[in-house]
Amino acid sequence: MIELKNLTKSFGEKQVLKDLTWSVPEGRISVIMGPSGGGKTTLLRILLGLEHADSGTVSGLEGKRLSAVFQEDRLCENVSAVSNLRLVNPALSRKSAENMLEKLGLGDALRQPVRELSGGMKRRVAIARALCTEYDVLLADEPFKGLDEETKRRTMAFFSESAREKTVILVTHDPSEAEILGGRILPLDPE
Repeated sequence: MIELKNLTKSFGEKQVLKDLTWSVPEGRISVIMGPSGGGKTTLLRILLGLEHADSGTVSGLEGKRLSAVFQEDRLCENVSAVSNLRLVNPALSRKSAENMLEKLGLGDALRQPVRELSGGMKRRVAIARALCTEYDVLLADEPFKGLDEETKRRTMAFFSESAREKTVILVTHDPSEAEILGGRILPLDPE
């Protein structure tokens, strides 16, 4: 169990998290929902260790391997989609990487430099990269944004299957995503 106790974070005069206390179950998808500017990305950054809370504690992540899908794709633009996956998991065979990307509808773009891919294609590479890493907890910040409905449906099915029985904390504004993924909703309500 990942435990957040009285987590508080401000940026200057703007308080984005106030005394947040949650228990996040392991081995399933939990979905953070809340208004824009409500602290969802900040919370993920705290969990990843990229930001520090002003007060409060996080426990249950000690010794855990983390993986992430950021709002930005953060890919290596000059190498292929396959190489992007193998950079984070050198044990992943080229064939396994290709199979993963083909399941996401990227079979025609396996050898292209990522800089030549569309935004939706890059997004799917970023998702595949996070899923192919050896991880205990996956943190995903609006992973399906920018995908058309058919691509989103296919990508969510792949995501759900790949993350089965894993601990996932996912941010979305779309309640249907939580429903499709079968995630437990953790509301991040404004004061």
